[in-house]
Amino acid sequence: MVALLVGAGFSLAFTLFLTPLFIRLFKRLGWGQFIRDDGPKSHHAKRGTPTMGGIVFILGSIFGYLMGHLVADVPWTMVGVLVLCMMAGLGLVGFVDDLLKTRKQRSLGLGGWAKVFGQLVIGTVFALVAISRLFLDENHLTPASTYISGVREISWLNLYAFGPVVGILLFVVWVNIITVSASNGVNVADGLDGLATGASIFAVSAYLFIGFWQNNQSCFSARAQVVEYKCYDARDPIDIAVVAAAIVGSLVGFLWWNTSPAQIFMGDTGSLGLGGALAALAIVSRTELLLVLIGGLFLIVTGSVIVQRAYFKVTKWRFGQGRRVFLMSPLQHHFELKGWAEITIVVRFWIIAALFVAAGVGLFYLEWVSR
Repeated sequence: MVALLVGAGFSLAFTLFLTPLFIRLFKRLGWGQFIRDDGPKSHHAKRGTPTMGGIVFILGSIFGYLMGHLVADVPWTMVGVLVLCMMAGLGLVGFVDDLLKTRKQRSLGLGGWAKVFGQLVIGTVFALVAISRLFLDENHLTPASTYISGVREISWLNLYAFGPVVGILLFVVWVNIITVSASNGVNVADGLDGLATGASIFAVSAYLFIGFWQNNQSCFSARAQVVEYKCYDARDPIDIAVVAAAIVGSLVGFLWWNTSPAQIFMGDTGSLGLGGALAALAIVSRTELLLVLIGGLFLIVTGSVIVQRAYFKVTKWRFGQGRRVFLMSPLQHHFELKGWAEITIVVRFWIIAALFVAAGVGLFYLEWVSR
């Protein structure tokens, strides 16, 4: 508990008080946001606002996690390190993308396939380390499981049933599907001041509760003999809560400067990093399919882009001229063009994100109660 509180407090203080220094540094480096000409006209005033703010809260999360363990005098775990490495690794992919945008002064940095390739490399390394027997703990658990999971491992969905080699390959594919989906989902939801930051605070907070609850109901605790049919066998669940708390703390401090009117943007550095953190938290907590609910807002926003593009291509093929479902995708820009104030869209999307997270955490708890 000490590590959790110190980690969250330190990471919050780090981003809250040091973000202005990073803002000045990024301005000197010329890391300003490029704005598309075909986007909402209100966004043109944001041109030149410092971007790559994800660097700030990724560093804040890492330092908060380390400080929490240092003060509490408890060792780090491979679970916490993997989550932060996934966050930093995908943040690096986003950083390269952001850097190319700022240098070329255009809205396209890395090509789409180049970005996906970077995500796949990070996801593959994460997957192989997470199930490596080199990192077994005293309970003979690897950081991740080869079982596909919902609110816990699904007993009849063990990928190792296809054999060790095929099972590992399937697990790598499964992890990459989650990683690419989650990181691109947060990336698509970014674009309005504070939108992705606030929604991510709700989503990551879910794993703070999940990790804490799994720790209290762990199969390796003293009370597991009494409630074995209810217990969880996730590895180091309390450290899942600690790393989630550090990320939430860093995002809260960052949101102070990122909310409307934003003085700094997270950029792809932040959005890809946050998506990677969500994917990693879902995998190590054995709640992979539950991420569909916890990240429900990101799913809807990404879905709006898929629907828009698919409908445009189908109508272009059918009628010779493409038509659109939305005025503009992603969905938040549709409402902007309909005349909604930016802050109204952001707050209402936060409410939607919170409702999805409440549904996800509620389902997680309901499954335990039903047992």
